[in-house]
Amino acid sequence: MLTLPVMMVAAFAAFVPFFSPRVWQHAQVLLAGAILAPAQRTVTATLRVMGLARSARFHRYHRVLSRARWSGLALSRALLQRLVITLAPDGPLLVGIDETVERRRGGKIAAKGIYRDAVRSSHGHFVKASGLRWICVMLLVAVPWAERVWALPFLTALAPSERYDAEHGQRHKTLLDWARQMLLTVRRWWPDREVVAVADSSYAALEFLGACRSWRRPVTVVTRLRLDAALYEPAPPRRPRQTGRPRLKGARLPTLATLATDPATAWTMTTVAHWYGSGERRVELASATALWYHSGLPPVPLRWVLIRDPQGHFATQALLCTDLTVGPAQILAWFVRRWQLEVTFEEARRHLGLETQRQWSDLAIRRTTPVLLGLFSMVTLLAQPSMTAAATRRLPRVIRQAAWYCKAAPTFSDALALVRRDVWRQQTFQLSASAGDRVKVPRAMLEHLTETLCYVA
Repeated sequence: MLTLPVMMVAAFAAFVPFFSPRVWQHAQVLLAGAILAPAQRTVTATLRVMGLARSARFHRYHRVLSRARWSGLALSRALLQRLVITLAPDGPLLVGIDETVERRRGGKIAAKGIYRDAVRSSHGHFVKASGLRWICVMLLVAVPWAERVWALPFLTALAPSERYDAEHGQRHKTLLDWARQMLLTVRRWWPDREVVAVADSSYAALEFLGACRSWRRPVTVVTRLRLDAALYEPAPPRRPRQTGRPRLKGARLPTLATLATDPATAWTMTTVAHWYGSGERRVELASATALWYHSGLPPVPLRWVLIRDPQGHFATQALLCTDLTVGPAQILAWFVRRWQLEVTFEEARRHLGLETQRQWSDLAIRRTTPVLLGLFSMVTLLAQPSMTAAATRRLPRVIRQAAWYCKAAPTFSDALALVRRDVWRQQTFQLSASAGDRVKVPRAMLEHLTETLCYVA
């Protein structure tokens, strides 16, 4: 049995109570192997990199995903607690929610469907993909040593296709149903902190916004708003002895498309520090409160924000926030962090082997992808002490540099390589305690081989 490094044992200690002792022996090997393995993140690949390629009881590691009893929801809560304590000890919990399609094929992948591929599609070109649709909630935090905001996944759920639910006699849950349920779970986990959810225009729905506002501790939602949305003034107060049902809305207000071209609209210039990860950008804002209403749906009071670029680099956009007390500049600063959700999905595909697993059991499928996305957050936590120490001492070694590519701050590939390098350097991580045959290798060549291995995707 391999002995894991002390840093990994300490990091994984928060998850030990949710496994039986026998299952945990195999689960921690899979977690460490998923960090070290290059390319595919199959169970066999993790066993090979951990030196267990000749283990006759390899089936026990497969059963960790397909048969063992453990709760992914409990692990998600423990992971969120570690992330909040380490990276977001105070202030509101800013979370992002988005969905992604994991391209999978095969007759035994029962929950797959046909979905729009947002990565390959554009406004004029529609691309469909066959696979599994996952909805993920990520913690949006500023990582000090990375000098930017990262989206750290902690809660992921499979949203099966409508055909799958019909075949299994289940009530189909839309993306909005899943999002509402997941945000309510986060709200119950952290009842004492303000929770702000950032999402794209798919979640600008009155039913979803009304549900988030109706909870005892509401969740503030920031998303994109249609320019032709029907906005109204608040309903006037009832007069004494007035009969009939109370009014739900007041007078109709001009649409945001009209206000964007109205010369009388008051605009305020502001500077956004991280405009979609591309540095500072000066934009103009216009904001007010209104009531969004549609017949048959609950009215939702909101603050709308119009955004336009004085240089004309992008068209006028509109945002909404269900908290009327938040200023427009803060709403925009929250919303631009949503771009990091797509970055995390791409990094997980490139460096953590998302879409390379070959599980076909229903239970294993529902567990593997959330674990790989959660591994993104675990790598960040594992790299936190070393990255912080390196930033304090200004050590350039943690960032992979080249004559043709100079990076000012570490990226996720550097964090993953640093964790791998620390693992390989541990003296306890050995296949045998005996001396055995040794070959003398120059230190420069050994470091070059180690760096190449650590940066293999």
